[in-house]
Amino acid sequence: MPPDDSSAALGPSSLTASTSAPAPAPTSAPTSPPRRSRIAALDVLRGFALCGILLANVRPIASTVELAAPSAPRATDAWQGALVDQRFFPIFSLLFGIGFSLLLSSAADRATRPRLLLLRRLLVLLAMGLIHMFLLWRGDILTIYAAVGLLVLLPSTWLPRWAVAGLAAVLVPASLVVGGDRIVLIAGLFLLGSALTRYGVVDRIERSIRVPALLGLLLAAAAVPALWWQNAAGADVATSAFSVSFALAGLLIAGVYVNVLLVLLRTRLRPVLRMVFAPLGRMALTNYLSATVLVLSTRHVIGGSGETWTVTTASTIVGAILAAQWVFSSIWLRQYRFGPLEWLWRWATWAQRPPLRRTP
Repeated sequence: MPPDDSSAALGPSSLTASTSAPAPAPTSAPTSPPRRSRIAALDVLRGFALCGILLANVRPIASTVELAAPSAPRATDAWQGALVDQRFFPIFSLLFGIGFSLLLSSAADRATRPRLLLLRRLLVLLAMGLIHMFLLWRGDILTIYAAVGLLVLLPSTWLPRWAVAGLAAVLVPASLVVGGDRIVLIAGLFLLGSALTRYGVVDRIERSIRVPALLGLLLAAAAVPALWWQNAAGADVATSAFSVSFALAGLLIAGVYVNVLLVLLRTRLRPVLRMVFAPLGRMALTNYLSATVLVLSTRHVIGGSGETWTVTTASTIVGAILAAQWVFSSIWLRQYRFGPLEWLWRWATWAQRPPLRRTP
């Protein structure tokens, strides 16, 4: 499924996080928030997840028939079943919850009715998702994010942070108990991201290397038997065992990716990671939606359809699209503060046109 204080994973982030339920400030009307420092790690994580989501979705987008998902990987693309499929949307879901709470904290300081801004933002996201779904690709995730945001995330803003954390702790494992249900998992990850923000964890996300290193090792150790279980259950994708093992392995691998990136951001690779992934992450909404157009255009040019593309063909197409998006995003962000769709989304959220071009 994306601005310094966006409410979704498809949007940007700020340094301000609420550590308790925010109280609205007595201002007369919402004002566009000023520029603030960004959390670089969130931009990198968002850009990284965007790359993985496109790699997982490229063949379903280009298919003329609906592909079953998840499906047992063929021998030629077993690596994708282990490392790509269902491994990146959990990262996006977590970031959506984080961004939502960051925006609530920002809006509470600038508007008398901050939740009205969040409602408006989710409704605009829903509209974008429905257009994307019915005109381009039925596998759109924005509609699900918006709907779950309206039904779960927005009401949770009236709850204390301990209740939000408790619900997250229930919903995430519950999604596995009910057979790897994606909607339940998304709701749990939304709440987990919100709780991490409200407890101040996001503020400290780049201050430690020991915590992500230890957590990454624990998740990697747990992922090994989960991948073995997924592989063993993959002989019959119709079984509930495969669905649960697939979802569990995906969740654990996603956690490994997040913590590995957080560790690498504390090394000399930080400038490289920011250069490669941050431009894509800062324009994630624009890039997510434009990727569908580019994939469908590619199918029209080269012929065939996604279900017949080999892993090599699909990977080459993904690489070309991401390279083009990276160049465009990098050039665009030198002149403008937000991506095109991010700017429109922000405008709709605050009901006030924000400045787009950077000042000298």
